[in-house]
Amino acid sequence: MFPRTFYGTISSRSNLFRLSRCMLSRSLSDKPHSENGDHETTNTKSSEISQLLEDATIHDPGENSGWATSAYPENCVPNVQGQYADRPNINPSDTSIILFPGQGNIKVGDVKRYLHYPEAKYLFEIANEALGYDLLKICLEGPQETLNRTEYNQPATVVKSLAALEKLRENRPRALDTCIACAGYSVGEITALIFSGAMTFEDGIRLVGVRAAAMQDAANLVPQGMLSVHNTPEARMSDICEKAKNWAMDAGDPMPECRVAIFLHPDMKILAGSERALKYIETNGKSMGLRHIKRLPLSGAFHTSLMIPSLDIFKKALRTIMFEQPKVSVHSNVDGKRYKNVNQIMRYLPKQIISPVKWEQTMHVLYMRRPGIEFPRTFDVGSGGRLKALLGFVNAKAFKSCYTI
Repeated sequence: MFPRTFYGTISSRSNLFRLSRCMLSRSLSDKPHSENGDHETTNTKSSEISQLLEDATIHDPGENSGWATSAYPENCVPNVQGQYADRPNINPSDTSIILFPGQGNIKVGDVKRYLHYPEAKYLFEIANEALGYDLLKICLEGPQETLNRTEYNQPATVVKSLAALEKLRENRPRALDTCIACAGYSVGEITALIFSGAMTFEDGIRLVGVRAAAMQDAANLVPQGMLSVHNTPEARMSDICEKAKNWAMDAGDPMPECRVAIFLHPDMKILAGSERALKYIETNGKSMGLRHIKRLPLSGAFHTSLMIPSLDIFKKALRTIMFEQPKVSVHSNVDGKRYKNVNQIMRYLPKQIISPVKWEQTMHVLYMRRPGIEFPRTFDVGSGGRLKALLGFVNAKAFKSCYTI
């Protein structure tokens, strides 16, 4: 079994969250602290091109291997992203990858199926005390409108995912023993870090509580939201977002914003921004090559600049966390690559709140394979099959060995 995953730390450090809460309380009373953002610069044209290749969402055609969907053109530029994933020198089918969901995947009563696992129930007991309210009661009784609120939905999503791991441990313990990598969608990245042993469950759930409340507060400042869209080949996403942002600015929007907030798969994106910008897309998107435009039941433009007001309090909470080097590779939403060290985790978690979730790119990093190479088993833990479905749009062969927990 992995040393110091959250399974091995709940009991041994179950009292530390009380001390951590005190540390957090003292920290939040400090004067707000600002930090300069991370900005990577390139010195030569070749390095710029290299960076474009790394950020691209393209695959290695590999002699018509058919490992990915047909959404990618033939003879495209070879992908270099696979070098950023762990590739142990063993049969890939003897390894596993675990994926964790983000906000919006939990319904009232969903967690009931996991409560007969003793550790799952204990997770909720710790979360209730760490957060200062009865999270389990909200998950079991609702109402759904309350559970949908960001401040409750994010902690509930994390605890539900970790409770679902108890089912995986009970039924397929070898999946945990052989895990070589994990990734989490949006707030699920913190779930992945807890699972990897980078932070304890107590610290992680406190951090999620602060993150969720801060993002909810930022969302309350100006009207904003998110749209899911399917993009046809003629859709030019950057131009569409720029037009929407400019229209909102001309209409007097105090904080005009519109951008791709989440890259789901080649044909689907999540856009986020100010209310006027989103209305522009709802009205004009079809003429610009967008289809199935749907407003999401979220009040915030997550993973955009409209979340900047949430950063100060999140960074203060982050500085109270005792991080350790992950015992299994965790991949960041910011660039899809695995975290190298604790310092990078500290830098990237705030950046993740205001940067696009590169989920599609992460799937390429994890599953790029040459023809004939087998795939690891993948476990979609807690999303109800949504992450598995997204994987199918990016990598059809990896999808075949993915299981929903």
